[in-house]
Amino acid sequence: MAGMELGEEMEPRGGGAAVTDPRGVLRQGRAFLDFFWDIAKPEQEVRLAATESLLRHLREGKKDDELKYTLKRLVEGLGATREAARPGFSLALAQVLQAFEEIPLYSILEQIKEKHNLEKVKKKLVRNAAFGNFFGVMALFQSGRLVKDRKALLESIQLLQQLTNHQTHLRDLPRKTLIDITSEVPETVFEEVLFDILQGDLSSAFTSPENLHLLLVGMQKFPGVLKPKKLKKLFGSSTVVNKENVSRLVELLKSAAKSEKEDKKLPSVVFDLLQVALKEGAFELFWNEVVENGLLKEKSGPVSHMCYRLLGSALPSLSLEQLQVVLKGKVMLHYGEHVVATQSPQGFKFAAEMEGYIDTFLSGCDDPERQLAVMMGFSTLTNQGRPVLLSASRVVKHLQAVALHKYISWLKNMFLRPDLDCCLDFSSNRQKQNRQNADIAQQKIARLRRWIMHRLVNIIESATRKEESLVMDIARFCFFHAFFVAKKKNSQVAEAGVLPSEPLNERDHTETENYFFGLLQTLNTLPVLGDTAKAAALREKHVHGVTADGKLWIFLLVEYANKLLSTEHVKAVKPFTKEQRDIWERTLQSVKNLQKKENKSDSAKVGAFQQLLLSMAIHLFKNQSETVEVLSDLLNCTEKAFSKAAKKKKADSSEPGWVEVMVEILLSLLAQPSLLLRRISKSVFVWICPSLTKRGLQLILDVFDPNQEQNEESAVVVMEESNKKTKSAQDTDEEGSEDSSDEDNTDSEDEENEEVDDNFRSQLMKVLQGGNSLEEDKSDEELDDEAMMALDKNISALFAEQQKRIQAKKDEKDRMRKEKILRRDFKAKVLDLIDVFLVKQAENPLVFDIIEPLLQLIEQCMSSDSDKQEVDFLQKTASIFKNSLCRNKQYCKRVASLQEDVHALLQKLVKRACKHTDSAVALYYFSASLYLLKVLKGNTSSTAPPLEPEKQNDSKAKQACQLLNPGCLNVKKVAAVYQQALTQFLSKRNSPLTCSMFHDLFKRFPIMCKPLVDTLVEFITAAARQHQQAMACLLLHRVLLIHELKLFVTEEEWEELITRSISQVTQCLKTLGKPIMKAEKEKVAKSLELLNFLLKTVKGQELSVELAEVEEVLLALQQLEDIGSSPRLDSLYWNVMRWLNHTKPKKEKTAPKARQGEEQLRRKKKGFLPESKKRKNRKKGVQENGVEAGQDGEEEEQPLGTQTPKNKKGLVPGGSKKHPSKGGKENGVAKVEGGDVPTAGGGDAVADKKKKKKKRKNRKRKGAAGDEAEQVPAAKKTKGNVVQEIEKKKGKAKKKKKVKQAPVLQE
Repeated sequence: MAGMELGEEMEPRGGGAAVTDPRGVLRQGRAFLDFFWDIAKPEQEVRLAATESLLRHLREGKKDDELKYTLKRLVEGLGATREAARPGFSLALAQVLQAFEEIPLYSILEQIKEKHNLEKVKKKLVRNAAFGNFFGVMALFQSGRLVKDRKALLESIQLLQQLTNHQTHLRDLPRKTLIDITSEVPETVFEEVLFDILQGDLSSAFTSPENLHLLLVGMQKFPGVLKPKKLKKLFGSSTVVNKENVSRLVELLKSAAKSEKEDKKLPSVVFDLLQVALKEGAFELFWNEVVENGLLKEKSGPVSHMCYRLLGSALPSLSLEQLQVVLKGKVMLHYGEHVVATQSPQGFKFAAEMEGYIDTFLSGCDDPERQLAVMMGFSTLTNQGRPVLLSASRVVKHLQAVALHKYISWLKNMFLRPDLDCCLDFSSNRQKQNRQNADIAQQKIARLRRWIMHRLVNIIESATRKEESLVMDIARFCFFHAFFVAKKKNSQVAEAGVLPSEPLNERDHTETENYFFGLLQTLNTLPVLGDTAKAAALREKHVHGVTADGKLWIFLLVEYANKLLSTEHVKAVKPFTKEQRDIWERTLQSVKNLQKKENKSDSAKVGAFQQLLLSMAIHLFKNQSETVEVLSDLLNCTEKAFSKAAKKKKADSSEPGWVEVMVEILLSLLAQPSLLLRRISKSVFVWICPSLTKRGLQLILDVFDPNQEQNEESAVVVMEESNKKTKSAQDTDEEGSEDSSDEDNTDSEDEENEEVDDNFRSQLMKVLQGGNSLEEDKSDEELDDEAMMALDKNISALFAEQQKRIQAKKDEKDRMRKEKILRRDFKAKVLDLIDVFLVKQAENPLVFDIIEPLLQLIEQCMSSDSDKQEVDFLQKTASIFKNSLCRNKQYCKRVASLQEDVHALLQKLVKRACKHTDSAVALYYFSASLYLLKVLKGNTSSTAPPLEPEKQNDSKAKQACQLLNPGCLNVKKVAAVYQQALTQFLSKRNSPLTCSMFHDLFKRFPIMCKPLVDTLVEFITAAARQHQQAMACLLLHRVLLIHELKLFVTEEEWEELITRSISQVTQCLKTLGKPIMKAEKEKVAKSLELLNFLLKTVKGQELSVELAEVEEVLLALQQLEDIGSSPRLDSLYWNVMRWLNHTKPKKEKTAPKARQGEEQLRRKKKGFLPESKKRKNRKKGVQENGVEAGQDGEEEEQPLGTQTPKNKKGLVPGGSKKHPSKGGKENGVAKVEGGDVPTAGGGDAVADKKKKKKKRKNRKRKGAAGDEAEQVPAAKKTKGNVVQEIEKKKGKAKKKKKVKQAPVLQE
């Protein structure tokens, strides 16, 4: 790599600064040289870190020789071959020059020019030299000192001008750098130094975009130098943008657009030309002639995108009048057509980039009028009435308060009186082809109104400078036009002050209604607005959905609705009946009563009921018949919940309490398609969780009970809803269940075929017999026309009935599939309530009632279909069970009265885990039992001994006391349960339990180790199968590693445990057969690991354990070949023997001394094959001229001293028998293509090889394989046959070579 040599030869090269003590620089340490290697690495972070380290080293060292060497290496590296290295060295050089200002820039520039001389360098290194010069100038410029040094500046500009001739390598980089340097130069320096050498480039400004850009930058930076008179002298005109230059400017801008198409940004020359046009007062000429009539006629993507970027970039620079011209011009229309045409995912979408330009303009503009003009301009760019700008665009957050108010007023006015003439409307080609003359204007108005309503709703969410009055104004406007119609103008209601020019139809009201409920959800989650202290206090409490005075937004809307209902000049779209009006009045009165109790009773409970009542009251305008029933139940529930009589006496057990009624209402609301109601239901459930009873919880759990599905009314209600309600749910779920529907279709086809074979065939036979068509004595010709017509009619009727039956069955299957999807979705929503309860009420004893239903649900999902929805539902259920239940740090602390029930449940769960066939499901049951174990262990018992006063502050003593305290846990009873499970795991053939389950039990609950450790010790030998004995050893090893185990056993018990364990392992190892089977190897490994720990414990703790028997057994194992042949077992074995003072014997190496010589020869040779690639069992020679390969006579006939380690087969362990030495002539052995062949002189073969070296260059591997074929033994027939075929295809050169080799072999 150029510039990366270590510089071992330190003579000055290429005119670089001579180093006084070159060897001293390099001998100081490797760290200094590593800086330069890191600077050249491709990772940017490594390069930057190396540059900083190099600067720090130079500043701290302050050594001139290191600095000179650094400059030399950095200058050399500027022309490096690797692309990542060049900018790294350039940046490092710039930083060094910036840090050490005493270094003259001109001398560095001379070094750069001399090192990377373009005239003297070889042709193939011209690219590196060009880049070296360019990055050298870049380093000088980035140092910040180039502008101050006039001589270096002049030379650098001239060098960049020379580099423009190397466009093949550098493209337009020198021109861009020249422009960047010029823009940083002071005006006096430009006039005195640079103007003369740049005069040629400035005079040819209209020949290339780079020269034009240089002129434009000069005109903006140095207006005192480039005056109109001087411009006229340069290129004949005093201005740049004029009618004479329009055509040339268009061509230059097209060229600039095509050169920047990959960067996807506006070329700088275009924006600078816009600025010059504004300065010269020729903006309209530039925009109309150059952009709209020039560039837009070029139907190419890069040019069109450049025009769009110019439109967005020009917004901050234009006045109000210029903005109005631009926003109604051809570029806007062209942009709108582009956005509509690129709706496909594959197309390049410019809408997001344009929104970024609008966002930049609005955030930096302080003029409300210009902000309003831009928003109105993009809002009136419409495609058949629908604006191109996204209705959910968040750019309105930058609008000033005045502009925001005016924009909202304009939107409302356009909604009521749509003015399509002020819109810049267009239609796509497809829309023009499908245009229908009828109702085109109505469609445009409907599309515009839909967009405006969504825009108004989104403003509440996006705008930052909104006030409560503004939010309420939009909410009232949406609510009025969703549910009410003004009969005539009314000054009392602001929304009825202006009548729509085109009345809203039913679809308009429905669309507005949907947007309103979205707005209602936004209001429920809206933070408190205002700058008052009360509003700030509410925001700190994270209160949402209320105004600054504490009133709910939805309550204000209900008051507004009540006002509209009592107004004569306004009528509802769906008028209330008397019953509905009564329920409305009851709801309002109930809400007022709740507001009075808000300060007295539980505010959360009051807020829950109030929120739910108001939401259902609003839904009364949408779905009156169903909402009346829900409201009636909710009002009764509210009265029971807050009545004093309910608090004094218990309710009748047969009559449901208010919590049960509320749960039923919430479940019914969860079945509704309204997202608002579902979210409100969830939030209300959070508030009523503390009051939830066992019966209320059971209502929720019954949803997941498969036995209750037939009686489940909620699912039936979901299916009986109108198509409008179920449409969204069906649309979302039908996509994911296409596969299952396809399977259903195939099944139905099979059933249809069966029916055709039976019922339909018999009916068809009857019809044919009725027409006497099966009688043998009559032919078809004897039937008259009337009989044939009657027969055809009967047959067609029969087939029509059959088709109806088939279609009915398909519809039934489809209905059942959709019902299944909706049931599953409903269960997923109810599952959220379970999650909320487990998180919010983790200490509630009702949590225990949820465990079994969740486990049954997981088990049910495991055995059901494996479509995506089922898998997602299963993952959600498992996540709730694992995270919200088992891993929750909070749990019930009042288990004293429920000890027996919890112990019974634990025993039941463990037995279910043991009996289950699926290990994955058994893991969930076992985890649930561990959760109950945690609850029992964590509850404090009245019989627990208190801590001594002096040990209360001792953390270790407190922790030990917590471990020893069983709490409410009946250790004996629970240990018996887990002992049965452990016995089954270590004895049953196919047990669903796993080793990790019991390891988790022992690790989390050390109190269970002592009761179960005896079982583990017993099953080391008692287990019937090899792998179970291995599992017993593994579990015992992990149990003994638990430090807390010693807290539960005495020293005598510990010593006895170690002794018994050693004895059991010894007995286990005695049973090994001489050939160790594959199943036994794992048992041996686990036994040795356990024995290693036991012997280590005995030696470390100096226990009095007899080890003679185990030593005898282990010494007997040493004789087994299977132990030594397995590296793992051999290592474990000798680790154990180490504790018995036995060391592994070292193997003696019998390698001869000649091995060292062979190693040296191998290091010198290049291109040899690795050992893994060589063929095995190769003979040294072939049977040729009566001499058989591998005979002793061949070695004896070799001259003295010609034997090498490779000649002596079988003497060198690990030596290759495949390839002879590939070295040159050694002791009379000449290197021939096939191997080492002893010769008399040795020189002839070498000379012959040199003569034919070029001919064999491209056939080296093939020739080598051919020569090696002569040495393949006859026993390998397959390889020999292949080699013989290759040999037959050899050329004359090979034949001559064989002729020369034959006498050598005979000799």
